Amino acid sequence: MKIGVLLKQVPDTETKIRIKSDASGIETDGIKYIVNPYDEFAVEEALKTKEKAGGGEVVVMSLGPARVVDVLRTGLAMGADRGIHIDDAGLSLDSFVTAKILANVAQKESFDLIFCGKQAIDDDASQVVQMVAEFLNISQVLLVEKFELGADKKSATVARRVGGGSKEVYTLEFPVILGADKGLNTPRYASLPGIMKAKTKPLAVLKATDLVGEAKPKTISVNFRLPPERKAGKILQGEPEQVVKELVKLLREEAKVI
Repeated sequence: MKIGVLLKQVPDTETKIRIKSDASGIETDGIKYIVNPYDEFAVEEALKTKEKAGGGEVVVMSLGPARVVDVLRTGLAMGADRGIHIDDAGLSLDSFVTAKILANVAQKESFDLIFCGKQAIDDDASQVVQMVAEFLNISQVLLVEKFELGADKKSATVARRVGGGSKEVYTLEFPVILGADKGLNTPRYASLPGIMKAKTKPLAVLKATDLVGEAKPKTISVNFRLPPERKAGKILQGEPEQVVKELVKLLREEAKVI
């Protein structure tokens, strides 16, 4: 069984974001980058599936500049067999172009199964998974909370979260792409031996310009700005009856919510 995992490198959630002077994007200097948290669930499920299948290969791949090699090394240290870095130098990317490039690589690799995070925490677009599935003409399920490999090792039963606390259950034949959600598993930590082995595992480098074909961005992002700072809250003190009256007055006259 050949399993692919799509990884994305994103800014650490504790990073203090600074907007460029021309509002064309964010300043990247000094940013600490990490593996997209949902992608860690994808790596773990891929490794568990390989173990259940009794063997196979787990391939981690990521599109981006040279620094994304760090997230690939993380996946390799967790236990993946090899990595693919797709260098995006010279290209302007949006979700459409990103998905096109990833799909072209996935098609050449002929994966039986592809795992990825349900979304990236930087842009929160949650579009790439669906587009990759469409380009590959395969089934896709997002918000996957449970995955069970079929006895034939050519299918799986998955459960996904939907609104109102309900769940949907699907039985799918491979190939398929799945977006991992929190709760699917508990990602393992990379052990010291795993980190050492990762340094010697195969890591191919491809050029995105050779894989993009005729695809052009469908969207552009402009006028970046930080959200307005929250106003200081108010603490009401006094007897309960007095506080309730004051609260109702503020909600009606200041907040205008009642």
